[in-house]
Amino acid sequence: MIFTVSHRTDYEYGQPVAISHHVLHLAPRRMPNQHCHRHAVMVVPTPGISLSDRDYFGNPVTFMTIQEPHDQLEIHARSVMEVTAPPRPDPKTHVVPWDAVYARMAADTTSEGLERFQFAFDSPHTLAGPAVGEYARESFPVGRPLAEAAVELTSRIFHDFKFDDSATEVSTPVDEVFANRHGVCQDFAHLQIACLRSLGLSARYVSGYLMTKPPAGTEKLMGVDASHAWVSVWIPDFGWLDLDPTNDMIPGEEHVAFAWGRDYGDVSPVNGVILGGGAHTMKVGVDVIPAESLERAEAS
Repeated sequence: MIFTVSHRTDYEYGQPVAISHHVLHLAPRRMPNQHCHRHAVMVVPTPGISLSDRDYFGNPVTFMTIQEPHDQLEIHARSVMEVTAPPRPDPKTHVVPWDAVYARMAADTTSEGLERFQFAFDSPHTLAGPAVGEYARESFPVGRPLAEAAVELTSRIFHDFKFDDSATEVSTPVDEVFANRHGVCQDFAHLQIACLRSLGLSARYVSGYLMTKPPAGTEKLMGVDASHAWVSVWIPDFGWLDLDPTNDMIPGEEHVAFAWGRDYGDVSPVNGVILGGGAHTMKVGVDVIPAESLERAEAS
């Protein structure tokens, strides 16, 4: 699949902002199953300082400072992506029991092993009480293959929780999401990560985009897509397996990953600090547009 991914964030401030500092996770991460043909970010007003780098987790990140007074801010990122479906674990060969994984990770002191192991511990947005762990263990009886159990947990979250974009905020705790059984993709990803980490498994938060399809017989509307979030769990002798609890699926060629971290706080698309501004409003518009060819995607 070839996509044009457009992410636009507009701020309007009640009072002028004297200076602002921002961190952007709006550039796609390089991965074996996806390639970025083109990426650009337009910012108005133009930043006085802009630096592109990699963050602690290896994600592309941009640091920028706007040094002139402004009462509006526009950030528009656009990427042309080519995506293929990643491999899936073989149910006949990737059968390591989930309850043998923690000891295996703890014994691996290589740099790669330590990098994986850090995702087995709590992070600010995935703290949860014992009820979440009990919920997870229903899918993880002793000796069950990790991949099989993780896929079942994904399906249970999909069926047990209702998508409701008015039920939560960015700061809503996992325990509250679990109690109310409502939330959005970010909440369901945090919940599944909390479940997996409660069992000593390594799970990370993936931020990206998903092509949404309009109802049959209707045209795809512009600006109605949104950023998306899902989960990745580490499976020995296979690697990281992506799971999407919002849609009860293993992500394929219609998921575009931009960054990963411990939770949303590590990879929010736009974050920043401002001096001044007063009350403000924010509007976000996202489009994930499929194309039949690279030339068509670059021209759109």
